[in-house]
Amino acid sequence: MAYVVLVSDPLAEEGLERLKSYPDVEVEVHTDWDEERLEREIGRFDALLVRSGTQVTARIIDAGTRLKAIGRAGVGVDNIDVDAATKKGIIVINSPDGNTLSAAEHTVALMLSLARQIPQAHHALVHERQWNRSRFTGVQIAGKALGVVGLGRIGSEVARRAIGLDMRVLGYDPYISPERAKQLGVELVDLDTLCREADFITVHVPLTKQNAGLIGAPQFALMKRGVRLINAARGGIVDEGALYDAIKAGIVHGAALDVFSQEPPIDNPLLDLPQVIATPHLGASTYEAQISVAVDVAEAIVKALHGEPVATAVNAPMFKGDNFERVAPYLDLCERLGRLFTGLFGGGFERVEIAYRGSAAAFDSRALTPAVLKGMLDPVLHEQVNYINAKIFAEERGIHVTETKESRSPVYENLITITGHGKGSDMYVSGTVAQGGGPTLVDISGYRLNISGSGLMLIARNEDRPGIIGIVGTVLGRANVNIAFMQVGRKVSGGDAVMVLGVDTHIDDELLAELNQIEALSDIRLVEW
Repeated sequence: MAYVVLVSDPLAEEGLERLKSYPDVEVEVHTDWDEERLEREIGRFDALLVRSGTQVTARIIDAGTRLKAIGRAGVGVDNIDVDAATKKGIIVINSPDGNTLSAAEHTVALMLSLARQIPQAHHALVHERQWNRSRFTGVQIAGKALGVVGLGRIGSEVARRAIGLDMRVLGYDPYISPERAKQLGVELVDLDTLCREADFITVHVPLTKQNAGLIGAPQFALMKRGVRLINAARGGIVDEGALYDAIKAGIVHGAALDVFSQEPPIDNPLLDLPQVIATPHLGASTYEAQISVAVDVAEAIVKALHGEPVATAVNAPMFKGDNFERVAPYLDLCERLGRLFTGLFGGGFERVEIAYRGSAAAFDSRALTPAVLKGMLDPVLHEQVNYINAKIFAEERGIHVTETKESRSPVYENLITITGHGKGSDMYVSGTVAQGGGPTLVDISGYRLNISGSGLMLIARNEDRPGIIGIVGTVLGRANVNIAFMQVGRKVSGGDAVMVLGVDTHIDDELLAELNQIEALSDIRLVEW
């Protein structure tokens, strides 16, 4: 029996031809169906292939009684209800690699345009009929230092091309191993050093709460006068107001922006500055990229229909029905612990150990460990991390992962612990799935806690003496930050303790700096649980 695939959005012909090349696959293209028609017809298809136009809602998924796979020709899957698909055992697939080279090349094109002021010179000659060579004297990039913020797939490709252009490449990525950086030919440095030494800076990290405004006023204050900045990743990573001020102050000689915090950026004041080069989010807009994502997702769809592993699946298709319901709380706990581990301790560990104890040890670690790695890597990688590719990304970054299992847990019915080895002392976080299915944080490196729920948490080490909590509360109160809950974990009275405050709003760098001035506090982190 043939598999029937519905293509509901325009797709490159090469992708369609690849689907049709399989003798057991039939293809129907209906790009004019509305949601009502799609819901009515979807029950006769084995797979659905979309781009960004079709909204694959829970209603569509419930009506797709034969659906085995949903493919997205592109990276984002915001138009697909992934949770609904996962609960029905439907694999959701994207094509994250097809635009890597195009995005890297666009970054290099923007960098060269900045160096030689090509758009400005073109405008002056073509539109103003001015022949003014001295006005557009550029700089040579050979011998200059390029700072690459984020060494994922796109950042790594940019680094390779810059090295080929005889540039010195500095890289900031706290979650990549020194060995991997050495393979790339990149000097691994901290963000402050990169800002101080780079002549050009390009960002290639995801837009997360941690990375929003990653390049802001404090970073611009460290930069050389005349630095040039490129952002072809996501709008919001660079603080646009701070960039505007830095350009006006002469710190930043020029900026090339392919992305903006609000798109289209019609009223963005950066577009009024002659030092700014802007393109309308063209990083993936090449014929080759569009063909590549179409072919990639077509091949992945067929693999999924044939029951073969799919590296670009964005969900956990191995769970169906009741089994998914039983393991779901543990997946949630694993992902939260991984995210918390990264938020508290960063990267650079020689080895990461994941221990499953009690009833948690009964589940297949091939499902749980990718959830841990997804939580660890998702906040810091530009690529989309999922349960299928998380181990691959960990290996690419030199993260060595080991697993242990114990059938008994001395205190809790189940316990999952993530431990980082190789940074002087071991650091770990532990959590349990409480009765009723809720994930609960119970330990941070030996400091016992009991935190359920979810949201932002301010975590700091503090001296265990009277008045400290009151001082912190006063500072947060003045900033109009509401404290949802507070817990303190300690080992001995009067020693060091860990203070955990649940907060209802984000805490900016200025407020964190004020908290850092409190003498009894140290290692203050804003993390998500």
